Amino acid sequence: MNIRTSLVGIAMLALVAGVVQASSTEPSMQGIEFVQGEVSVTTHRDHDDLLSAGLGLAGLKGALSPFADPQHPTVDELRRRAIQTSWKGIADLGPLGGYGTVYGAVPDVPGREYQAFAHIPGAHAPHRVLVQVPDNFDKAHRCLVVTASSGSRGIYGAIALAGAWGLPRGCAVAYTDKGTGSGYFDFSDNSGVALDGERAKRGTAMLEFEPSATTGEGIAIKHAHSGDNPEADWGRHVLQAAQFGLAMLDRAFPDQAPFTPQNTKIIATGLSNGGGAVLQAAGLDDQHMLAGVIALEPNIHTPGHGRALYDYMSEAAIWLPCALVDERFATTPFARDAHSAQHAAWVTRCASLHAQGLLKTTSLDAQAKEAYEHLRGTGWTDQAMATAASSTALDLWRVIGAAYASAYLRRGADNMPCGYRYGALVDGKPGVADDATRASWWADASGIPPGNGVGLFGGTDDSADPQLAGITCLRRLWTGDDADARALHASVQALAAHLPRQDLPLWVLQGADDGLLPTAFTSEPYVTWLLAEGRQPLYWKVPHAQHFDAFLALPGFGDKHLPLLPYGYAALNRLWAHLYQGQPWPNRLPTPAGTPRGAGALQPAMLGL
Repeated sequence: MNIRTSLVGIAMLALVAGVVQASSTEPSMQGIEFVQGEVSVTTHRDHDDLLSAGLGLAGLKGALSPFADPQHPTVDELRRRAIQTSWKGIADLGPLGGYGTVYGAVPDVPGREYQAFAHIPGAHAPHRVLVQVPDNFDKAHRCLVVTASSGSRGIYGAIALAGAWGLPRGCAVAYTDKGTGSGYFDFSDNSGVALDGERAKRGTAMLEFEPSATTGEGIAIKHAHSGDNPEADWGRHVLQAAQFGLAMLDRAFPDQAPFTPQNTKIIATGLSNGGGAVLQAAGLDDQHMLAGVIALEPNIHTPGHGRALYDYMSEAAIWLPCALVDERFATTPFARDAHSAQHAAWVTRCASLHAQGLLKTTSLDAQAKEAYEHLRGTGWTDQAMATAASSTALDLWRVIGAAYASAYLRRGADNMPCGYRYGALVDGKPGVADDATRASWWADASGIPPGNGVGLFGGTDDSADPQLAGITCLRRLWTGDDADARALHASVQALAAHLPRQDLPLWVLQGADDGLLPTAFTSEPYVTWLLAEGRQPLYWKVPHAQHFDAFLALPGFGDKHLPLLPYGYAALNRLWAHLYQGQPWPNRLPTPAGTPRGAGALQPAMLGL
């Protein structure tokens, strides 16, 4: 059932709220003037729900939920698939992973969803906000979980963390896509994504992302092409989502209104980019909205401590392929090809770095060792490099670099740095997407191409190492001193973390084996900084956990690691006990000593919880 309520600005929202419950809801309602356009209100019961769209755990694990008509999927079909792909992208749902038996659960949680586009002052593009209000909302322990999508994912991108923990407990959950998401705009037919996830032409509906250029070619992506450097506003996105959540609780339960931070505990949690977003929010929370923060594997930048993502990402793109040729990585998953041989392209990279004078030695073994020692000298650990073999084999460094450089330089789709561009991929070549491919983007895409029929083109030359030209250009944006390099550094400086208030319960958790956002560059320097500034964060550097729980289902990879999600759930449980049951918040808490899963199924004792 889908009910749309047209709301033009705060005046209309307050007016509608007043029909339900007079002046008692107005204080909260007056705080969401950032909502523009409509608020969509949908109910999800009877073979549908908030947590799995009716699929349950077995359905989430199964094949992608189908579209009856792939060219014209219904709103319900799009939502169901968006939820399913978000689960598959974050959680280990494999047969050995233990989700639903060792940790976690996916019960049926009926309720309502409230969704809208929200705006940060001065931003060109909106961020999507959504609030899930369960029918079993615990009015005796009023709780709002606020979260931000991981990576560049769409609005449901943190459901496996925030939704899975909060909804069964009776908390409402507020989400933001933090200015990223998969609302791709296709210049070939001048279409984007409307609030309900369906494709719509420019000018016929408010779109999730609409480029400022009225004409162009290829595909425009909100994270890369909005012109906003959205990462600098991730904390504000989270705080707006919390405000939106309180206002929607007013609407959902007018007899209980107003919902405020004084009578409703707001718990912020997120992972990866979402973890960085909630830490940014903690530093900007001047109104003391947040009651506690749990951040998993956060992308957080602490100036003067650690390294910025763009720095080590652009370095990894150049150096890791050669370093991973080293014999010490011979049995590392992804570090060798299907025939257990060194990747030919990585061998070529060693030769390219030697030709450029970056490596002095002449034999392949010596060059690989030299590249390895270079990375060791800039802070990479052996374990971070080993786990990063997956990101290197999947070409994530180049993919991330192209998108983030464009975002930091506030470029459009037609002038991305270093010659890169996005376009429809048809039979391996640039083309025009068909209707079915376009229709699936909002539900299926990760927010940064390539994938789902969108390719990353350009940034190459005709050499034996064709991608090196583009990634070297990306690296120069960090190491150089021209106007673009200075502009990029200014954008990165805008990402700087701010100190949270002294009494805020805050817990950072990260896998010791994280190879995408190594702890030495992210969580460790952030926590060290907090301690030096008189804060008392909890920190778990979890042995054998790495960045991508979803990768644990891959053969040979999960054997060596543990999932991070169960530790996030445990931290949230501890925060709940502190906020609602009066348990003391510890100054320190020993990190559990887990053991790798091995070739068999995950067992409870392996987690060490």
